[in-house]
Amino acid sequence: MIRVAKFASAGLAAAVLIAGCSKPDSGAAGGTTTAAPADKKLSIGFFGFAKANSFAQATWAGIQEYAAANNAEATFLDSNFDGPTQVNQLQDAVTSKRYDVIIVQANDGTAMVNPVKQAVAAGIPTVIEFTPVGGKYDTADPQIPGTVTIIDPPTVNGDGLAKLGNEACKTVTDGACKVAYFQGFANYPLDTARTDAAVKALKAGGAAEVISNFVGGYTPDSGRTAMQNLLQAHPDVNVVIGSSQALEGATPLAAGKKITFVGNGGSTQAYDYVNKGTWYGVYSVPEKKSGAKAAELGLAKARGQSVAESTVVCTTLTDFNCLGTKTTLEGQTADYSD
Repeated sequence: MIRVAKFASAGLAAAVLIAGCSKPDSGAAGGTTTAAPADKKLSIGFFGFAKANSFAQATWAGIQEYAAANNAEATFLDSNFDGPTQVNQLQDAVTSKRYDVIIVQANDGTAMVNPVKQAVAAGIPTVIEFTPVGGKYDTADPQIPGTVTIIDPPTVNGDGLAKLGNEACKTVTDGACKVAYFQGFANYPLDTARTDAAVKALKAGGAAEVISNFVGGYTPDSGRTAMQNLLQAHPDVNVVIGSSQALEGATPLAAGKKITFVGNGGSTQAYDYVNKGTWYGVYSVPEKKSGAKAAELGLAKARGQSVAESTVVCTTLTDFNCLGTKTTLEGQTADYSD
């Protein structure tokens, strides 16, 4: 999914620094993290979007690999994209102190505020990965004291998709460009923030018309349905932007038409579409690397090292600001397959 300055400003790209030390690390609300012995095998609880989601599986692969190489084991707690389920899972884990480290990939960043605060107060090192936890979706700054964050602010993601979209317009039309933006989930705070940012930036960048009332979702089936409805209402559309999974279902319907696509998510299939020239580009977060970094920082904190409560923005984990085109993806390998 989808898965960024403008895309790497000094405020957004603050590095997370790790300095070795042996003293306990104080958390928010009185919580204290007691340093684990160096030879103790630690446990990581990963509260990811959904086990069936390829993007979350890329995060999981990075977490697993880093954990296995660093005397730790990890567990994926599957909420299947359900916000309340994820809240309950985290609250149960905090109460039982089942995990030494918690990594949160929030389905609903607002709903997860209280359980994350509870985790920090309980002295459990907590890493916020990809989705901001808090009421703000337009900042990379940590919103809960005591957490470490490695995120992709939705508005930065939206701006990146718009930049690629406006570039794509130039490849398919010399005149007015009509762009369709497929939302992920309707009424999800994260998707709403990303959609609003993308629409605003598309218009500012020169798109003559932006259509944003179709929900493309995160599967080929939902993307196919959205594309069918779009073509019935707007057969003259030039560029379609949406989750890469949705566009995999939408793309065959554009055969023979002068339409190009911008995907949100750097799967093997998305890279292949870009490399073949079927899509103009993808917004590609190095999600496996992000998962490994989350595990690295969480375990470092659990083992008594001092980990700054600042932010790694996902765009800084690539040398192309996550803006994948045929040129910038040359020599690159996708983190996962849909």
